Amino acid sequence: MKNLFLLLLLLNFSAHAQWVELFNGRDLTGWKASENPSSFQVKDGELHIEGPRGHLFYDGPVGDHSFKNFEVKALIKTYPGANSGLYVCTAFQPSDWPSQGHEIQVNNSHTDWRRTASLYGIIDTAEKLVHDEEWFELYVKVEGKHITTRINGRTVVEYDEPSDKKRIQPGTIAIQAHDPKSKIVYKSIQVRLN
Repeated sequence: MKNLFLLLLLLNFSAHAQWVELFNGRDLTGWKASENPSSFQVKDGELHIEGPRGHLFYDGPVGDHSFKNFEVKALIKTYPGANSGLYVCTAFQPSDWPSQGHEIQVNNSHTDWRRTASLYGIIDTAEKLVHDEEWFELYVKVEGKHITTRINGRTVVEYDEPSDKKRIQPGTIAIQAHDPKSKIVYKSIQVRLN
C-alpha cells in the first residue's frame, strides 16, 4: 500500500511541467467507458473509435483524474463522415452526452457544420483546417476560466468563460464515440498539469 501511495504521488508530481501519456497503446488501463464500451478498441497501438454512442473517460492516476489548469494534446485521424469530440472539465456519467464541461469538436467532414477544434455550441468554426485520413494534433489548454484550442499549432478558439457560468471546473477528459458511422483513431493522448 505504501508503494502504491508513493507511485501515485510520483505520477502526480511528474505530470507537472512535462507531458504525460495517458494512453498506453496496449489496452484501456486508466480509462472507463460509459454506455457501449465496445465502441472503443485498441488495435496496433492505436485507439479505434467506431460504434454506437459512448464516452471513454480518463480515470487513471495522473492528477487523480481531476485536472484544473492543464494542457491536453492528441494525435487524431478521422475518416469520411466521422464525428467525435474531446471533452475537458467533465465527469464520468454512465449514459447520455456528458452534461459537465466542454466538448472540443473532432469533425472534418460530418454533416454537422461545426469543425474540428470548435468549442461546441460556444465558439463554433465552419473552417476545415485538416482533412480526413491524415494525422493531426488537437491541442487544448485550460487555464482558470480560459480555454484555447489549436490544430497543428494554429489557434482556433480563445474563450473566456463569463463569471456567471460554471462549466470550466476541475474534471477529467473524455473521448466521444458519436455514432455507428463515425470512425476515428487516436494514436496519443497526453496531458501536462500547470
